[in-house]
Amino acid sequence: MTIDRMVLAFAGTVVLLGVALAYFVHPWWIGLTVFAGVNMIQSAFTGFCPAAMVFKKLGGKPGAAF
Repeated sequence: MTIDRMVLAFAGTVVLLGVALAYFVHPWWIGLTVFAGVNMIQSAFTGFCPAAMVFKKLGGKPGAAF
């Protein structure tokens, strides 16, 4: 699996987790989803993605974006 796909899978998991926690635990957990969305927008404009750096150090194969 490439780093690009790892980042997308991780972002999707964080979004779904944030929504589930907001629904089942406390509405303030929606902030986790907001954080993930802001991070994805920021990454689209700057090319900097902390998750991609972590996955690269863990041995992920480079993809088209990261």
